[in-house]
Amino acid sequence: MKPVLDLVTKFGPARLAAMGAVTLTLIGFFAFVILRVSRPDMGVLYADLSMQDAGAVIRDLDARGIRYEARGDAGQTILAPRADLARLRMDLAGKGLPSAGGVGYEIFDKGDAFSTTSFVQNVNHLRALEGELARSIRAIGRVQAARVHLVIPERRLFVRDREAPSAAIVLKLAGDLDAGQVRAVRHLVASSVEGLKPERISIVDERGRLLADGARGEETQGQIGLDERQANLEHRLRAQVETIVAGVVGAGRARVQVAAELDVNRVESRSETFDPESRVVRSTQTRSETQQSQSAPETGVSVGNELPGARDGAPAPGPREASNKNEETTNYEISRVTRTEVAEGGRVKRLSVAVLVDGAYAPGPDGKPAYAPRSKEDLERIAALVRTAVGYDKARGDQIEVVNLRFAESPAVPEFQEEGLIASLMKPSREDVLRLVEIGVLALLTLVVLLAVVRPLLRRVIASDEPPALIVAGAPALAAAGGSEPEALPDSQAKRLVEYAKINGKVQAETIERVAEIVRTNPAETAEVLRNWINDR
Repeated sequence: MKPVLDLVTKFGPARLAAMGAVTLTLIGFFAFVILRVSRPDMGVLYADLSMQDAGAVIRDLDARGIRYEARGDAGQTILAPRADLARLRMDLAGKGLPSAGGVGYEIFDKGDAFSTTSFVQNVNHLRALEGELARSIRAIGRVQAARVHLVIPERRLFVRDREAPSAAIVLKLAGDLDAGQVRAVRHLVASSVEGLKPERISIVDERGRLLADGARGEETQGQIGLDERQANLEHRLRAQVETIVAGVVGAGRARVQVAAELDVNRVESRSETFDPESRVVRSTQTRSETQQSQSAPETGVSVGNELPGARDGAPAPGPREASNKNEETTNYEISRVTRTEVAEGGRVKRLSVAVLVDGAYAPGPDGKPAYAPRSKEDLERIAALVRTAVGYDKARGDQIEVVNLRFAESPAVPEFQEEGLIASLMKPSREDVLRLVEIGVLALLTLVVLLAVVRPLLRRVIASDEPPALIVAGAPALAAAGGSEPEALPDSQAKRLVEYAKINGKVQAETIERVAEIVRTNPAETAEVLRNWINDR
């Protein structure tokens, strides 16, 4: 330990304090670098959580000993190691987290049903139904959060007219819902509540926009349905035309607008048609009648007829009469067609389609894309495709216009390059770029610390002190002056100190002689040095 103590004593307290401070700073710096580099890549586990859900998730992560980060004013965003995100979400979902601040039918799993009043049971049933509906609505892709308010009138005895239930829904969206999705939400809620009709449901988003009005009448609802049908028809036709035209002129080089005019009238027609040529025997009736008769004998009133014996002779018979009668009645039924047609509103009355296509581009002599208009034959072929796609009807008054104009922005000339490993490395993701920047900054700081702090400190520690150098250098000087080499130093400390003093004295004397020789040979430079020393003092 003696050499170590001698070395410590030789450094002095100031140098030791500086070395300790620098050592602690370096330890802290390298510990920070190691922790920063070895820290796992964090990803978003959940975002926009309520206070209750955030607290429940953090308690579960603490119990598991999983590292996490909470961001936001109230910790609504929770980050966890990216490699464990899927497993953590499945485990937390198994525990019912996050519950989004709502409860479902699990509310009946707690509490004593025997000591609960009917009012509390009804309130719990309403809360459970609202919570389950909110969970079902959140399953839609663009819906981040949902709240459902149900108004179910109480059933009362001896009341004939009952008020219909209603509902109000507040949605937090990541984008916009189309008319079909809004209608699906209304029908989902209406099918889940007894007696609730879709037109009695109001839907509002987080920006206060009314997506569905539950206070409008049936006529207004019918008008809204026609507007939605018109918008859906225009969107569908526009998508069809854009798809077929983009296959000819290229993606993004065509603009399509469709205007559909719908007939909102509801038409009901009845017609009855008779066909006289088409006769059908309905019934046939035949009647035959035969009749026979004989006239009475002729007897006159005379004296001879009144005489006795005149009645014994038979009278002569009279003439015989016979008649036959046949009747046939045939009833015919004329064919009749009765037709009743009901045409609901929403029929396509007229279509107008406008198609704007860009010209053709090819690399020019200077390497820039050169514009060339499309030929008339190409435009006619595109127009024929559009007419077929939209179901063109000339008798209906449909219009199809295909125009070729140059767009304001010309497309870039495509460069066909095979993507390999280098190309994939040249297109890193945002996370990769941030990670590389962080590693580069830490490496630069480490290099600066090594060059500015560690290197000078090591040079000072390794560098030897001045007295041993004089002792080592003194031996050759004495030998050059004609003296003998120093003998082995005695064991006692006093003798060693005396020998060191002698050697140092001889070296100092030799140094003084050399300085004097330099002064004698260079008097002008010596005077200049002395003058500078005096001015400095």
